[in-house]
Amino acid sequence: MILLSVPYLALERYTNFLKTKQLAWHVMEWRLSFYIHVFVSTAVLITGLLQFSSYLLKKYPRLHRNIGKTYAFVVTFISGPTGLVMAFYANGGLYARISFVILSVLWIVVTVIGWRKALQRQWEEHSNWMLRSYALTLSAVTLRFYAYVLGLMHMPLRPVAAYVLISWLSWTLNLFVVECYIRWKTRGNQLLAQR
Repeated sequence: MILLSVPYLALERYTNFLKTKQLAWHVMEWRLSFYIHVFVSTAVLITGLLQFSSYLLKKYPRLHRNIGKTYAFVVTFISGPTGLVMAFYANGGLYARISFVILSVLWIVVTVIGWRKALQRQWEEHSNWMLRSYALTLSAVTLRFYAYVLGLMHMPLRPVAAYVLISWLSWTLNLFVVECYIRWKTRGNQLLAQR
């Protein structure tokens, strides 16, 4: 993702993905949101990933908290809102826009809930909600992965239909996997508690 972001440092209109966004280029809110989202969201991917380190949590709990606060703040007040602005101008028409709007809103809401659970010291719930949040964060990665896979499969889909499909798969499958994991983990904990 970092390598994909580097070409945008030139701030040029016809760079990579921006070639498909010429109709939105003149919209200042969209353009600002795009650049902020692209450059800041890389930090979200990294800080979110660091939160899964049990070593960091046990050895450096203050660092874990500070990184977590950074992640939650950036998602809630920067990356989530800029993603929402971009969602209204998404390629793929109405259905892709709806997908990205839902994704952006869910990303903010789930992250805020996870943050609140930490403030309330409900650690198990905090962990579950932050897993959901990071699953939504990873939608940027899975979207590109599914686009690559669809390209390899040579599926007989029109480009717009393919983009709508991956716009939904990019986050719904991530959430599905995380929900399965949370249920499996909860069931395991309940069985341990019964022994």
